[in-house]
Amino acid sequence: MRFLPLCFLGALALATCLLSGCSASAVAWGGKTYRYQLDYGQSVILRNGYAVAPRHAPAAVHRIVAAGNRLQGRPYKYGGGHARVEDSGYDCSGSVSYVLIKSGYLKSPMSSKGLKRYGSRGSGDWITIYARDGHAFMTVGGLRLDTGYRGSGSGPAWTTRPRPISGYALRHPAGL
Repeated sequence: MRFLPLCFLGALALATCLLSGCSASAVAWGGKTYRYQLDYGQSVILRNGYAVAPRHAPAAVHRIVAAGNRLQGRPYKYGGGHARVEDSGYDCSGSVSYVLIKSGYLKSPMSSKGLKRYGSRGSGDWITIYARDGHAFMTVGGLRLDTGYRGSGSGPAWTTRPRPISGYALRHPAGL
């Protein structure tokens, strides 16, 4: 299973995808947009603001979900999570770094610019990090962990809301 961003132009391509049961997590009209798509038994789901991984997901995915869940309700803090992993708030790359550190995939926090070169290129089977200069977020089993999606200045939260992904480098931890 892979969660990949795809671009489809026109209603015919979208209808073909939906009728054939494709499991892509992003469909866009004329541009690249991340969209959550539930693939029952394969997707991480959102329940009462917290992520829940499918039972059969790799142990690393369960660790990543647990780390992301610990960030819920924390405020946005510019530079948060960089000087100290355990901080009073987190920015975008601080949130991604926290999750990767707590799950054993990163040793110290990285900026969004640094995350553009993290791990392996492209989308992962379970984890994808989207990074560009100035912003970073990640998807875990298709569910997005991001800051600011509820408005300017909001802290890390899981969301199913769409987000443009043009200009982002896609990276993932090796094996995930």
